[in-house]
Amino acid sequence: FEERLQSIEKGKSIDWATAEALACASLLKEGFGVRLSGQDSGRGTFGHRHAVLYDQVDEKRFVPLRHFDKKQGYFEIVDSFLSEFGVLGFEYGYSQADPQTLVIWEAQFGDFANGAQIIIDQFITTGERKWLRMSGLTLLMPHGHEGQGPEHTSSRLERFLQMCAEDNIQVVNCTTPANYFHVLRRQLHRKFRKPLIVMTPKSTLRHKRNVSPINDFTNGSTFHRLLRNVLTSQEEKQINRVLLCSGKIYFELLEQIEILEKKNVFILRLEQLYPFPYEATKLELKRFPKAVLIWVQEEPKNMGAWGFVKSRIKSIIRSIKTQQKLYYVGRRAAASPATGVYDRHLANQKNILRLAIETDVKE
Repeated sequence: FEERLQSIEKGKSIDWATAEALACASLLKEGFGVRLSGQDSGRGTFGHRHAVLYDQVDEKRFVPLRHFDKKQGYFEIVDSFLSEFGVLGFEYGYSQADPQTLVIWEAQFGDFANGAQIIIDQFITTGERKWLRMSGLTLLMPHGHEGQGPEHTSSRLERFLQMCAEDNIQVVNCTTPANYFHVLRRQLHRKFRKPLIVMTPKSTLRHKRNVSPINDFTNGSTFHRLLRNVLTSQEEKQINRVLLCSGKIYFELLEQIEILEKKNVFILRLEQLYPFPYEATKLELKRFPKAVLIWVQEEPKNMGAWGFVKSRIKSIIRSIKTQQKLYYVGRRAAASPATGVYDRHLANQKNILRLAIETDVKE
């Protein structure tokens, strides 16, 4: 809590958990409710949230976000039991009964949504089209290849993207705490409700680059569907290789580019995968008409976002009438979401970075 206070007072290095607390508190102060449930949501599965405190003497429970303002909305946080099907079904109903509350369900790991797949298929992604019932339910899905084995790696991003059509849901994979802050607030400040699927970080919860300055939360700032690093006109002229990606792999790519001092490589990160940001992506790709375009992901080729984004990026390339080609760099197609051997995981990650940044691309 002392570190959080210092980050706010200094106006820099605000991390993921602090951004989430700020989003909840600001909504509560505006009179909205916030409800968060999940198997370890009070503490946070990765020991990051600390939304519930326990007195070590008498074990009394204290929830700070319930006690910061006299006229605030109601904050409720629940460590739910091990039935994703039952819990997510309840939260879906709650979101419809009270559209003025931000209702969030968090999977302990994203893979655990498998147990709630019926609710996702039958209600969350189709309910508005079938029954004209809107829902602002938000799903937090920890996702990313970190050598933790096949059951603690993949939120099955590809499944959610396959179900995207007719503006039924939103799918985001944020790489800044400020963007996460804004996308949560957007859920209640819009005049309509849509389910929101958030691929959330694990190890990068505490990554030194996964922080935001306070100006990105204030002064009219908003959610960005696409993010890029700022270049000078001289730096832009050197770019002949554009990497498109989403999520955690961005931090690894950026670090490797800096280590190798590559001045010709540029990264575009898709923060919102659906609805797909056509216009924003088109504006960025127009700036590099002769650059090689590479989609980079850490998931196997038959998983992750590749199957969803490739046709959309190619349609943008055709619309701007360049001769660019789009290449894929990532793991080969696989039956399992991830290897269970940590050394193999590290070797695969290293190879992805090498192919994306250093190697001449081929079909």
